[in-house]
Amino acid sequence: MRFQRLDLNLLVALDALLTERSVSLAADRLCLSQSATSSALGRLREYFNDDLLVLKGRQMILTSRAEELIEPTRAVLEQIRSTIAVKPEFDPSTSDRLIRFMASDFTTEVLLAPTLARMQEIAPNMRFEILHMSSAPVDALERGYIDLLVTVDFATSSDHPSELMFQDDYVVVGDKDNPAMSQEMTSELYLSLGHVTVRFGRSRIPAFDDWYMRRKKQQRRLDVITASFVTMPGLIIGTNRIGTMHRRLAEKMAKYYPLKLTEVPFEIPPVRELAQWDISNNNDAAIRWVVSQLRETAQAEGPPRFKDDGGDSKIAIEFITDKDRL
Repeated sequence: MRFQRLDLNLLVALDALLTERSVSLAADRLCLSQSATSSALGRLREYFNDDLLVLKGRQMILTSRAEELIEPTRAVLEQIRSTIAVKPEFDPSTSDRLIRFMASDFTTEVLLAPTLARMQEIAPNMRFEILHMSSAPVDALERGYIDLLVTVDFATSSDHPSELMFQDDYVVVGDKDNPAMSQEMTSELYLSLGHVTVRFGRSRIPAFDDWYMRRKKQQRRLDVITASFVTMPGLIIGTNRIGTMHRRLAEKMAKYYPLKLTEVPFEIPPVRELAQWDISNNNDAAIRWVVSQLRETAQAEGPPRFKDDGGDSKIAIEFITDKDRL
């Protein structure tokens, strides 16, 4: 590589020659042959238009121009070593790094919120921004708009590294005074009740339970369609309507709202939440540290409470390709 006609590879040879004041000793230091080192000296002499090293008696001495180059050459190489060649350390206690996430309201509630609360103490100067899920989350990652995509596995890309955070299943939620919630939740009862469901964004992408019911050609009455899972409790309380929600989120919401939970009366594939980052950031210590913090939070919740036999894994893949046709 050249910079203003100077082959930058020659800087290392120049430093060795100026330090050792000997072609043979510089060659040993560079692990090069004497002829290759002599060739490098020749090109340096041509570039600087100066002999740099001259023979005086039996020793080589530096010219005045060479003496002037000692400190600048060392300073340049040291700066390269300290800023480029040496991987910078990451210290969460002092870092003021901004990390941008893209995540759904579900993921934000059950994973990001508790993680960021815990990180406030161990990384007090770090800053975070959470963006709503877009219709092209991987594109946002690749364009550098976000640092971490935290979402369901079928919305991620195999072209970039990712790590499984947790798995979750679904439950039925209803007002604690809803008579239907005191009965066994059969398929017939489930389909007969009014439902609150979620559709996302301008494209009105259906929540997975809504899509799954359509795929199974099961008809249910959709009384209310809302834009996020966190708004569902307010639309269920005081009514006889029910909703289908991720278990982790439902259990969290039940601590603050008068909700009752019961099992879904049919098999529905579990959701797998992944954290993904761009492959160009695979060695970014700050991003990898944040991923480790997300993993700790997810593991603290314990293992999933459902049987995952993998039989419906193909369904999730089909969902991401079919959603725009629904």
